[in-house]
Amino acid sequence: MEAACLGIFMISAGVFTALLEYPNSAVHQAIASSDLRRALIGIAMGLTAMGLINSPWGRQSGAHMNPAVTLAFLRLGNVPKWDATFYIGAQFVGGLLGVLITKAALGITFTDPAVNYVITVPGDAGVVAAFVGEAFIACCLMLMILIVTNIPKLARWTGILVGMLIAMAITLEAPYSGMSINPARTVASAFPSGVWTAVWIYFIAPIGGMWVAVELFRALRKGIQVACPKLNHHPSRRCIFCGFAGNQQGNVRGTAAKFISVVLRTPRASQPVESSKIQPSTEPDESCHSKGSDADEERYL
Repeated sequence: MEAACLGIFMISAGVFTALLEYPNSAVHQAIASSDLRRALIGIAMGLTAMGLINSPWGRQSGAHMNPAVTLAFLRLGNVPKWDATFYIGAQFVGGLLGVLITKAALGITFTDPAVNYVITVPGDAGVVAAFVGEAFIACCLMLMILIVTNIPKLARWTGILVGMLIAMAITLEAPYSGMSINPARTVASAFPSGVWTAVWIYFIAPIGGMWVAVELFRALRKGIQVACPKLNHHPSRRCIFCGFAGNQQGNVRGTAAKFISVVLRTPRASQPVESSKIQPSTEPDESCHSKGSDADEERYL
């Protein structure tokens, strides 16, 4: 599911970039402003991210779609090492398959220098500006995810807020770095294109930026237990991270209290997670630090 989500994201990136940037495209010719075209691409990719996070696959896997996100949750102690390994492997494979499928479908339209496999490379401002831009956006994204997913009343809006931030970042930051903030996304384009310019930026900056966000969150919210590492923790879906069994019958309201208590009961960052110790949970834990009122549960769900 992680592979499929990032693969679809890359297909969407290829299709919309080709539509708006390929010189022979009617849409490209109709929109003279490069800034407007980039903003439209940003909106398209933001909507794509929203759709994937809130899709059945996104609800099941948690919709990380990014090794930097997975590694940030691993640093928090919320993701077991083996789960993180398989997630990251799936993200790299899925991203690459998405680019290859797009190349097969669009041909020269996708490989044309104006589109060029939707590669991410530093802009005219140079590698320092690219590094700073990638690290800053990555830090903002991860910090927002951590804050929003740990507030039950806001958690349901995580996908929308992530999509909005991606749209804004592509519009404003893409001229500096191409706006990747995702090692798997960069490698997916670099491998078939052969363009590996300053690829180190797209590993170090996103991962480093998100780790900074983890430490900022720890400093801001000292002593709290971090919620489950899913961007969309839907009550109808089981979770391999926190052990929530899910409500397969779809009776969402009937499992609201169980859902919130289990999702917010995650190991402290200093304690490693062992997947072998995670047991499916269908009953609320009385030690949970936040259960919320019935009204809160309904707003969240």
